Amino acid sequence: MKILVTGHTGQLGYDVVEVFKYEGYEVKGVSTKDFNLTNFNEVNNFVESFNPDCIVHCAAYTKVDQAEIDTEICWEVNVEGSVNLIEAAKKINSKIIFISSDYVFSGTGNFPYNEYDKTQPINYYGLTKEKIEKYLAQNMEDYCIVRISWVFGKNGSNFVDTMIKLSQSKDELRVVDDQIGSPTYTVDAARFLLSLFKSNKSGIYHATNTGYCSWADFATEIFKQKSINTVINRVTSDEFKTLAVRPKNSRLSNSGEVYQMPTWQDALSRYLDKG
Repeated sequence: MKILVTGHTGQLGYDVVEVFKYEGYEVKGVSTKDFNLTNFNEVNNFVESFNPDCIVHCAAYTKVDQAEIDTEICWEVNVEGSVNLIEAAKKINSKIIFISSDYVFSGTGNFPYNEYDKTQPINYYGLTKEKIEKYLAQNMEDYCIVRISWVFGKNGSNFVDTMIKLSQSKDELRVVDDQIGSPTYTVDAARFLLSLFKSNKSGIYHATNTGYCSWADFATEIFKQKSINTVINRVTSDEFKTLAVRPKNSRLSNSGEVYQMPTWQDALSRYLDKG
């Protein structure tokens, strides 16, 4: 069977390609070098030529803060580009697995969001993800929406690497302590996607590592596992202003029905061991 993976040079896309290849599938990873996602003819011609059984759509504009300024570019890539891919997939009856985000939720409350809770994004990036979730529900039958959060993997910048790098030049770091979520290791997320594809299921799924923490908790665990002595000073979101508002509650429930995700601490340990 053939699998097309968009955004294969990114953190998740890279590991999706590796995991599906290891399982024996014919996998083609694509990026902006292969076609312009915002040009339907280019997308359609490429998809028709390869004729995949499934498209795992990882490609996205992911600069959450910059998206508040570059709204047009973010919309073109995340919405118009995704619609192009969906419409091309429909023409050849290919399944779509769309990678979405915890940012489709408002972040209110103290309980984990389940897959069918009401979406209400509070930043522009989240709005574009919600738009495609709704488009899929209205325009396609064989699809999966997979929400991930706080992603870290070897092929790109992430919170883990940033904290380690900053610790090399600073004795103390200010880290937000009132945003709670679940870190997601891209290798584990890719294995989840493989299990999901093999199950032939459709619908909405959450694919985060098990357990919850604040960004400050996450940083503390990183330094603990790396034996780094840099002090973490816990601050509020109001003390650490960003262009895009982040949900304070990014907890996503993960039933384990498709694939039992390891704890985020275990995932972090494996990631650091590979580094």
